[in-house]
Amino acid sequence: MKRILLKKREAPLYLTLLVALTAMMSPLDASCSMVSEYVDESVNDNAINRSESDELSNKASLAWANFCLTLLRETPNGSPTYGSRFVGYVGLTMYESVAPGSNSYSSIAGQLNGLGELPKPKKKSKINWTLALNAGQARIVKHLYGFAFTNNIVRIDSLESKIRDEFVPVLSEKEVAISESFGREIADAIFEWSKTDGGHGSYMKGYDSTFAWADGPGLWNPPAKGQSPIPLPLHHNWGNNRTFALANQLMPIPEMIPYDYKVGSDYYNQMKAVYDTRLNLTQEEKEIANWWGDDPAETFSPPGHSYYFASIAVKETNADIFKAAQTYAAVGMSVADAFVNCFRTKYHYNAGRPFAFIYHNISTLWELYWPEPPFPAFYSGHAVQASSAATVLTSLYGEDFEFTDMSHVGRPDDTERLVEYKARHFKSFNEAAEESANSRLFGGIHTPQDNEVGLIEGKEIGKNINNLFL
Repeated sequence: MKRILLKKREAPLYLTLLVALTAMMSPLDASCSMVSEYVDESVNDNAINRSESDELSNKASLAWANFCLTLLRETPNGSPTYGSRFVGYVGLTMYESVAPGSNSYSSIAGQLNGLGELPKPKKKSKINWTLALNAGQARIVKHLYGFAFTNNIVRIDSLESKIRDEFVPVLSEKEVAISESFGREIADAIFEWSKTDGGHGSYMKGYDSTFAWADGPGLWNPPAKGQSPIPLPLHHNWGNNRTFALANQLMPIPEMIPYDYKVGSDYYNQMKAVYDTRLNLTQEEKEIANWWGDDPAETFSPPGHSYYFASIAVKETNADIFKAAQTYAAVGMSVADAFVNCFRTKYHYNAGRPFAFIYHNISTLWELYWPEPPFPAFYSGHAVQASSAATVLTSLYGEDFEFTDMSHVGRPDDTERLVEYKARHFKSFNEAAEESANSRLFGGIHTPQDNEVGLIEGKEIGKNINNLFL
C-alpha cells in the first residue's frame, strides 16, 4: 500500500477562501477551516481496512458542510422544506462518494426508496477518496443550489479547486481524473434520482396562489401578518414527496386531539397552555425561543441547525472521512424525511395555530411572541426534525455526547425582546431536541401536543434512517 504524505505548508491554499466564505459563520464554522497538513491514502484495491482509515482526514467534509450552511444562510427566500431536501441529497452524495473506500462501510443505494444501484469504482482503480468526495460535493451542490446567485458557481468551483490543488502536486493525473470522475458520477446519478421525488425545482414554486384551503372551526388560514410576507401556504404538496427511507413514507399519520372550543376540553387546555406560558415567559424561555427561531430569512433554518450539529460531532470526535460522511448522510436524510412526513400531516389536518383560537376563545389582548409560519400547526417541524437528527446522531456518537451550540453567537441582540444570543450547552443530542421543541411553545406558535407528537415521530423517522446503514 502506498502512503502519500502531502507537504506541510504555512497554510493550505484554500484556507483563504474558507475564511472569506465563513465571514458570517459561527465560531464553530470558523474553527472548521482546513488544517495545514493533509494525510491521505491511495490504494491499489478499492477498499481499505477500518484500522487503516484513521489518517483519512475529515477536513474536506467539514469544509463542504460549512459551505452548505453558508448557502442556506445567505440565499434569499429560503425555506425549511427545500433546505431539508438539499442537505439530504448533499449528505447522501458525500457518503456514497467514499463508502467503497472502506471495508467497514458499503453503499446504501439498494436500501433507499426507489434508487437502485449507483456507479461503482473499477476494480484495482486507484481512488483518492478526499478528491472523490470533493468533486461529488461540488457537483451536487451546483446541481441543487447553483440557481441562487450568479456567483454561486464561481464559489463552488473555487472551493473545489482549492481543495483539489492540495493533491495534484503529489498524485498522478490519472489518479486525480479517476477519483474526481467517480465522485461526479455519484453526484450525477443521485441528482437524476432526485428529479423524481416531487420536490425538484421547489425553490421556484413555494407558494401556490391557486390553492384553496378549507374554512371552518379550528382550521388554519395563512396569517395576514405572519413570518412570510406572502399570505399563502408554503409547499402544501410537500407531504407527497418521496422519502429516502421507504419505511418513513409508510408511517401512518398520527392522531390529533379533535377541535373543541369548550372550556376544559383537551383541545382547549392545549391552547390555554400556550396562553399561560406566554403570560409568564421567563428570560431563559425567551432566550430559548430566540435561539431556536432559525428563521430561514435570517439563518440556516432548522435543518441547517441539525446539519451544524453533525459538524460538531465530526469535529469534536475527529471522525475520519467515512464516519463523517455517514454522519452528514444520516442527519441530512433524517431531516429531509422528517419534513416530508410533517407536511403530510400538517396539510392533512390543516390545524389552526394558537393565536386565532386564543383571540376568539380566551383573550383578545394576547400577543404573539413570534409571527406565525406560513403553514398549519400540527405537528411541529422543529420538534420532528430535531428529534430525527438527535436519533441518528445518538446512534453514531452515544447517549451522553455533551456539546456547546454556538451557532447564533455573534448575532445582533434582539432589542425588541431584550434577548442576547448566548451559547447553549447540552448533555446530549436528545436534550437539545427537546429544547428545540419547547422553544415553539415559548414562541406561542405550537401547543404541547404539537411538540410531543413531533418528538415521537422524529424518533421513529431517525430509527428508520439508522436501519438503512445496518
